[in-house]
Amino acid sequence: MSTPSIPEAMRAQDRRRFLPPEVVADYELDAPLPIGFGQTNSQPSTVAAMLSLLEPFPGMRVLDVGSGSGWTSAILGELGGTDSSVSAVELVPELVERSRAAIRQPWVRVHPAEPGTLGLPSLAPFDRILVSAMADDLPSELVDQLTVDGVMVAPWAGAMHRVRRTDDGIDVTEHGGYRFVPLLHTRF
Repeated sequence: MSTPSIPEAMRAQDRRRFLPPEVVADYELDAPLPIGFGQTNSQPSTVAAMLSLLEPFPGMRVLDVGSGSGWTSAILGELGGTDSSVSAVELVPELVERSRAAIRQPWVRVHPAEPGTLGLPSLAPFDRILVSAMADDLPSELVDQLTVDGVMVAPWAGAMHRVRRTDDGIDVTEHGGYRFVPLLHTRF
């Protein structure tokens, strides 16, 4: 079986399944859609750009931070295949339950965020980390959860960044301006 392309994986995980009824008719819009609790289902072109930067691969161990509706988690599961392990983490309990109900892949698991803890350090290290919420600066707690040669794609300070962990530290590249909901460590 060949690895699906990012567009194929996105089509295989129908966005409609991850949206609340009041916005499901807008699923084809290339726009972020509200999913409640001040959160959004990300714009498809943004998801595709982030996944391209992430360079997912079959069998990867991946962390999806701020998984929201679970759509990106399911796409990551599609890209990684049945031998992958996708751990999604979400702060809003209602979205954890909703995304668990929408995700159909047993290798994709949604975890409630622990207040004051960023990511899932108890399950680290990860080959890939995708962050779908805007931080103020580099989320170093997440870098610590990457394997050597692991990649994190995360927005901070108004721009998208790609971070590769190396034996000597990290390599960071910037990839344009983006807007996201804020990355929170605790629920206010």
